[in-house]
Amino acid sequence: MSTHVVWFRRDLRLRDLPTLSSASDADRVVALFVLDDALATPGPRYTYLLRCLRALDDDLDGRLLVVHGDPVDVVPTIAREFDASAVHVSADHAPYGSRRDRAVEDALDDVPLVRTGSPYAVSPGRVLKNDGTPYRVFTPFRRAWLEHGWRPPAKTDATTAAWLDPDGTDLRVAIPDDDSPDIALPPAGEKAALRRWRQFRDDGLDRYDTDRDRPDLDGTSRLSAALKFGCLHPRTLLHDLRDRSDPGATTLRSELCWRDFYADVLHHRPDTARRNYNERFDALRYDSGPDADRAFATWQQGRTGFPIVDAGMRQLLAEGWMHNRLRMIVASFLTKDLHLPWWWGARHFMTHLVDGDLASNQHGWQWTAGCGTDAAPYFRVFNPTSQGEKFDPAGDYVRRWVPELRGVTGKRVHRLPDGPPPGYPEPIVDHAHERQVALARYGEISTRR
Repeated sequence: MSTHVVWFRRDLRLRDLPTLSSASDADRVVALFVLDDALATPGPRYTYLLRCLRALDDDLDGRLLVVHGDPVDVVPTIAREFDASAVHVSADHAPYGSRRDRAVEDALDDVPLVRTGSPYAVSPGRVLKNDGTPYRVFTPFRRAWLEHGWRPPAKTDATTAAWLDPDGTDLRVAIPDDDSPDIALPPAGEKAALRRWRQFRDDGLDRYDTDRDRPDLDGTSRLSAALKFGCLHPRTLLHDLRDRSDPGATTLRSELCWRDFYADVLHHRPDTARRNYNERFDALRYDSGPDADRAFATWQQGRTGFPIVDAGMRQLLAEGWMHNRLRMIVASFLTKDLHLPWWWGARHFMTHLVDGDLASNQHGWQWTAGCGTDAAPYFRVFNPTSQGEKFDPAGDYVRRWVPELRGVTGKRVHRLPDGPPPGYPEPIVDHAHERQVALARYGEISTRR
């Protein structure tokens, strides 16, 4: 009687799961998840993961085997205990995941680690230029990505495999309790993700191209956390969009391509998880010392005196999520108004974001800071006040997240012409002056190669 292991990681679902198709010929299949201390950082993302695991366990009628430890040790142990002849995974192309999987593969010895599919519509490394080198610019990558295409959804569900009940193993542990119960996280698991997708597809997609930049509107899919943990696959979304060429569908397709693009960039340049993609920016001067630390803490707390910035930072703390337009605004403010390193902000985001994805987060920050691949020009410095007026024209978003300003009507909430009300701080910097400082510092490195 043959037994295979399906080791779940960033694919916490049963529908459209190529890994499951690959394992389905076995007489018995063990559903495994490893609580890896290297990835178990307390916070919103870990809480959401635990809730997704409970949902997956429910979908498997309690047959998800959760174990704790280093995958290099426990995955081979589980394979030996169940006399498994193969371990199946979705390929992981991130720096840590790639190293981990190579080590597990070596430790499995004569049991193959079978990689099928990935968390992306097109796996990193597949889309290359004609000369075999990776793309550095998004628009030609998108053209090649669309031409390459993707497979149709895998026809899998809970009945695809004969799931083995793992109660007999001593390694099984209970899924831990939530560690951030007060954070307003999205509903977890595959069923919740599919419900949200269908709701957005039917009721919000036609307005997506116009509403997605408006934080005061419910104009985004809010599927980023589900995509991060694979509660649904981007291929599922793209398949539903296959016959649509309207602006909303085209824009969403492009946003999914950005996700694949950044994963591809990180795959080819794993060093850029921590370092500038454009090495010329290694020489850029940043502020440091106690004043810089205080400015950073003020930014983290949403107490800068710039209403749209503070609203975004407070949303992050309350929901473990921030609207994408706000991610760009607060990143520009940190790097170009406060002159602080992008990696300080990226680390703060990864601590608090429920959808924190290393490739998208680090390269999104580098895009705004001007040092990434296909980045916004460094001299593009977002004016936080005009950004607020443009994308939150009635001030509703600011008033929602900054209660001190709820008495200020309309778009006046962005400029506060009568000064800040009691309890709200004065602006910590003069934006016009700091813009000139940022441009001068960029001028110092602009001639370097």
